[in-house]
Amino acid sequence: MSIEILVTVPFSEALQTQLRGISPKVNFNFFVPQKGNEIPAEVWARAEVLYTGHILPSPEQAPSLQWIQFHYAGVDSSVAEPITQREGMTVTTLSGAAASQVAEHALGMLLALGRKLPSLLATQKKNEWPKDRFERFAPVELRGKTIGIVGYGSIGRQLAHLLRPFDCKILATKRDAMHPEHIGYTPDESGDPNGDLVERIYPSAALRSMLKLCQFVVVTVPLTAETNGLINASMLSALPAGAFLVDVSRGGVVDANALLQALKDGKLAGAALDVFAEEPLPANSPLWAHPNIIISPHISGYSPQYNERAVLLFSENIHRYLAGLTLYNIFEKNRGY
Repeated sequence: MSIEILVTVPFSEALQTQLRGISPKVNFNFFVPQKGNEIPAEVWARAEVLYTGHILPSPEQAPSLQWIQFHYAGVDSSVAEPITQREGMTVTTLSGAAASQVAEHALGMLLALGRKLPSLLATQKKNEWPKDRFERFAPVELRGKTIGIVGYGSIGRQLAHLLRPFDCKILATKRDAMHPEHIGYTPDESGDPNGDLVERIYPSAALRSMLKLCQFVVVTVPLTAETNGLINASMLSALPAGAFLVDVSRGGVVDANALLQALKDGKLAGAALDVFAEEPLPANSPLWAHPNIIISPHISGYSPQYNERAVLLFSENIHRYLAGLTLYNIFEKNRGY
């Protein structure tokens, strides 16, 4: 008897064919519903594996369901649903599949902040060629600087990989600093699987000590009870004056009011923010008007290749499922990711 897999994400015909070719032991059902009740009851009843963005059944609808693979890395809004809480249910995330594009975005923002891109664009809009251009636009180069990565998971490791040509000193925090290796999903020839690219890994409790040394900081941690409001006034006050911050984590990790105050005080010279506690970011938010903030609308994880990379991870996990091996990116309730 084959394993029934239900997919509720709109994959292309080519990707559907790719998935169907994984093994004769699996049978795929592809639906693109707006709501769960648009999927036939008999399909829910047979499904042993579900690949989904946000569509979830009730426990009664899917008595055979054993494993839910989400289409995103951040699943904090979905894991409270009753079906995910059922005894024996395995929940996995897409952590690592989007690491490449998020890391590139973070690198781009580091360069943009250090090269005073917001000020350059402001003068361009005014058709201005400043007489003090060398002083006003004196760059803060990445080369030789200390960059702190808050959360050394798949994104942070890929960023460290991309930063190698810049001869930076890279520091990072990790929940379990005694084990620098990465046990999550890592695409071939990417990232830093063994933790070799960082000069030092700090435990999460030593974050403030790390921040004291960093001219640039990139925040990549997931949103959990422990990380909600993690980058607060106390943490920002530890930074050297004139530091830059890039946030590609989840909305709520960085305290926006504290960040604005740090910019006002000169503790921060600039920030690039891709995530916000309230999304869309309200039009009256003071973040929009600040001249040294680059705002992007939570798009750092998007890529035209997102689905292809997602299918690669899902395929790996299906092979592991069939072989009885531990799946990549199992969501652990006790840590919140």
